[in-house]
Amino acid sequence: MSAESLKVLICDDSMFVRKKLSAVLNKCGVESISEATDGEQAVEMFKKERPDLVLMDIVMPKMTGVEALKAILAEDPKARVVMASSVGTQENLKEAITAGAFDFLQKPISDAQLEMLINKVSR
Repeated sequence: MSAESLKVLICDDSMFVRKKLSAVLNKCGVESISEATDGEQAVEMFKKERPDLVLMDIVMPKMTGVEALKAILAEDPKARVVMASSVGTQENLKEAITAGAFDFLQKPISDAQLEMLINKVSR
């Protein structure tokens, strides 16, 4: 699977973060990018679009990233959800990994981290 054919869903309540991640994904060759602003919206969009990769912020309104992760994995146990967080990482990291996260990125996410992730997923 090439980066071009990947479908990625970005879920973050910060428009700045979504736009930055989209720009880096485009640079990596990803053409199909969707954006959700909270966990509830991410779960709905996942059900409709079935992306190959979900980039999920942990701290969000309506439904946390970990709650959304659990709902997405209940829908599709093979879903690849990468959690991103800058606050209270140790506890959040443990909870996300236990819940079945594919990977975990520390914010701010660097271009290089995102490129490595895209390469890992598209292999």
